[in-house]
Amino acid sequence: MMSSRSIMWFRRDLRLADNPALLAAAADGAEVVPVFVVDPTFAASGAPRLAALHDALSSLDSSLRNRAGIGLVIRRGEPVEVIPGLADELGVDTVFVARDYTPYGRTRDAAVKTALAESDRHLKGVGSPYVVAPGGVRKDDGDPYAVFTPFSKRWRGVGWELPDGPPGDETRWLGAGTGRAAVASDGLFDRPEPDCEVPVMGEEAALDRWRSFLHDGVDHYDDRRNLPAVAGTSQLSPALKWGTIHPRQLLADLDASGAGPAGHTVFSSELAWRDFYADVLFQQPRTAWGNLNPKFDDMPVDTDADARRRFDRWSAGETGFGIVDAGMRQLAATGWMHNRVRMIVASFLVKDLHLPWQWGARWFMQHLVDGDLASNNHGWQWAAGTGTDAAPYFRVFNPMLQQERYDPDGEYVARWVPNPVEPMLDHKAERNEALRRLKSLTA
Repeated sequence: MMSSRSIMWFRRDLRLADNPALLAAAADGAEVVPVFVVDPTFAASGAPRLAALHDALSSLDSSLRNRAGIGLVIRRGEPVEVIPGLADELGVDTVFVARDYTPYGRTRDAAVKTALAESDRHLKGVGSPYVVAPGGVRKDDGDPYAVFTPFSKRWRGVGWELPDGPPGDETRWLGAGTGRAAVASDGLFDRPEPDCEVPVMGEEAALDRWRSFLHDGVDHYDDRRNLPAVAGTSQLSPALKWGTIHPRQLLADLDASGAGPAGHTVFSSELAWRDFYADVLFQQPRTAWGNLNPKFDDMPVDTDADARRRFDRWSAGETGFGIVDAGMRQLAATGWMHNRVRMIVASFLVKDLHLPWQWGARWFMQHLVDGDLASNNHGWQWAAGTGTDAAPYFRVFNPMLQQERYDPDGEYVARWVPNPVEPMLDHKAERNEALRRLKSLTA
């Protein structure tokens, strides 16, 4: 016999609409307890990302109070202790979650599942933060893909379901509040004050942003997406990071067959990249911080005191290369950086400064509002040439040519670097040095 009460444990799905785990928790008339656990590991997150999480949780709490008359239950502590303890406290048999495919998430959920099972309770995963969950796109022989283009073709063929709405008005809820039956809540953590702007977070804000982009952005996406001076991208990455919108909600409004309008195809390909990198990390968890291609473990990189000084100039946006410095200053001021510029600054750190890609990846994770382990770190590996591309190390972005091509009028650079400094290096010489190091590795 099913329990009359279930826990909906929110993590990276901070919305009510199109939330399969939430719908499953409410099935068969079960009373739903909405819960978020403030995990001690959050302390390692950067202030911009924590501020965005705080705001997304506040928005979810407000939505629950407006819709159901109860608040989000916040508990603090190790999930392996908090969730089984709460299930025992409330007499809950099943805890519902969206499946987490990150290395930490898989380890955490396995521990929680084991702890719940000791009391004959269950952790049930339903849905994921992705269009197609990691492991769902495979070659004919069942092997995972290692290259994006064939992955994306199969990804479109796999397809996805249409999004669902929120739970119906008949849903029964139990949560934080003031009544006798209310569940005790620890309250939300204090919002950090990052030294940057944080976008408005929450389900309605994400939907508003998507509607706006759908109206006047997506049809021009293929033409504008590489121009950092133009508002040519959706800037929905923070919403996708915390699940205030699901990617299939976006795809439902597009022709993502690959044969539709160019803007629709290119935008949907970006969602496919997100799924691809999640799949790569799922298959090889070591690649969170280790080279996907182990051959590059022996690649000479600089880590001495002078290397640290060069890193400091890069992180401060004082390299003397306009588009590099503009990107780093945009990141510091907004917690976000245009994707084309992310590739340029990453190439500069690895190929011109000869520093470990992990240094840049960690800096990004500390300062990005949308910092996502799979997308961030595998994007860095793509730039470093250690990841999922066929012959990538020979690709060395020339920052001057990149600026001429993608910021031809200098508008983006002028916005962020009004007083440029002298270049800290000779790009041609450092490109040759990067290729020399590669040859020493392959000799």
